[in-house]
Amino acid sequence: QVQLVESGGGLVQPGGSLRLTCAASGRTFLTYTMAWFRQAPGKEREFVAYIMHSGTFTHYADSVKGRFTISRDNTKNTGDLQMNSLKPEDTAVYYCAHRSQYNLGRIDSVDGYDYWGQGTQVTVSS
Repeated sequence: QVQLVESGGGLVQPGGSLRLTCAASGRTFLTYTMAWFRQAPGKEREFVAYIMHSGTFTHYADSVKGRFTISRDNTKNTGDLQMNSLKPEDTAVYYCAHRSQYNLGRIDSVDGYDYWGQGTQVTVSS
């Protein structure tokens, strides 16, 4: 099994920045791609960004492109999501997820990931 723990959420004003971190432990050699998803109240969980194991390829949802940056450090088993120019509509619980090499689901969908963290709340409000 793989355990994921997110940190770094909080309250920030519109236009501000936050950096989320995901720490992985356990059988991390089983996982490959790492992603961030988010879920706002009353809405479905949605894809935010993913990064391949090598870190050389990333992909973002259109709603965050140019504002968010995903990264990872495989030597530390951590992954980050740098969020800049935050908007009220970015308010949500943010989840870290890892995909195993055997998962054939869509890489930008919830079904494409096998391991999830407990989530961290991000609130953007003045």
